[in-house]
Amino acid sequence: MRYHEMPPREWTSYYGSVYRCNHPVYRVCTLYREGSKGLCVIQQRYNEKTKATYWSAIDPWLTDKIYLRNGFKEYFDSHAKRRNQNGEYPTVTVRQIMWALRMKPIKRERWETVFDRSLI
Repeated sequence: MRYHEMPPREWTSYYGSVYRCNHPVYRVCTLYREGSKGLCVIQQRYNEKTKATYWSAIDPWLTDKIYLRNGFKEYFDSHAKRRNQNGEYPTVTVRQIMWALRMKPIKRERWETVFDRSLI
């Protein structure tokens, strides 16, 4: 039995798009959008060379898995909002949305940090 979500050999990435903005935490995210409402999802990355972490768009093999999961529509409707004056949508981490949708989490790395269970 697998305890963590693993990348499949074949996958699609139809849903969600890469979105660039000037958010204080990240510059690139995965945006799920419906009409004028949107929800950004970010994932933490690690740069081996500089030993620094940063937040960016989620892995492309996860975009459709999250979007097609039962409960995504309800989660989106409760968390998504219109873009603010700075061009930013509400943001959650990939772990927050995976736990909320009762998905197996991706493997946690030692260098990862977490936000409280609130929107970013």
